[in-house]
Order: sequence, then C-alpha cells, then structure tokens
Amino acid sequence: MSLSDKITTDMKTAMKNHDKTTLDTVRMIKSALMNEKIKLGHDLNADEELTVLNREKKQREESIEEFAKAKRDDLVEETKKELAVVEKYLPKQMSKDELESAVKETIDEVGAKGKSDFGKVMKALMPKIKGRADGKAASQAVRDQLN
Repeated sequence: MSLSDKITTDMKTAMKNHDKTTLDTVRMIKSALMNEKIKLGHDLNADEELTVLNREKKQREESIEEFAKAKRDDLVEETKKELAVVEKYLPKQMSKDELESAVKETIDEVGAKGKSDFGKVMKALMPKIKGRADGKAASQAVRDQLN
C-alpha cells in the first residue's frame, strides 16, 4: 500500500472514530505532501515523501521545545500526539548501537583516519541511514568515533 493510500485510509478511520488530533495531523501531512508535489511538478517518489515526513517531524519536535520553554503543557501534549502520528509513517528509527555500527563500518570503508575525513564519512554514511536516523545524531556519532 502506497503512503498516500495509507494516509487516506487513516484519515477515514480517524473521521469514523472522531479522533480530531489524528485527523488534523493526517490532513496536515497530506497537505504537506501535496504542496511538495506541486512545488516539484511531479508525483513524489519514496525519498521525497520521506523528506517531507522528516520535515514535519522536525517541526513538531521544535514546537515541543518552544512550548516547553513557554511552559505551555497543553500545547506540548497536543504536539506530542501529533508527533506520534507523523512517526507512524516514518521507517523504524535506528537504535544508537545500530547507528554506531553503521558509522564504524562507513569509517572503515572510507578509510578515515581523523577529523579531517569527517566530510567523506558523512557523505558515505547519510545515504545508508536516510530516514532511519537523525543527521545531528549521525554527525555526533561520527565525531565521537573519529576522535
């Protein structure tokens, strides 16, 4: 089942169950995907859909931080629920151990010796972990292992 089919099915289910948070979030995802499709001028492939979903996830995470700083617990809870809905459409995230293993393997492949090879390692690593690990976490893991 394609992502858009899954989203449509989930939207119908949320309507039937009167689940406002899920319905609103699924509508936002569908809208973001449609906007990206219009912007690019063609149907989205899996990587482009993943990019849009990651962007939505990141927006929600940043919102949670800002709401927490402003002590708006009601908005934090609502946004956490939205984040859970968005994450449902993303591939399973790598564990810290899996990420470190992928980083070590990539360092060995590239033959990196020190901090000066950081760019080479990241360039080789990112396509392998695309969508399954955060870029910030990956860059930190690479830095830790290159020291």
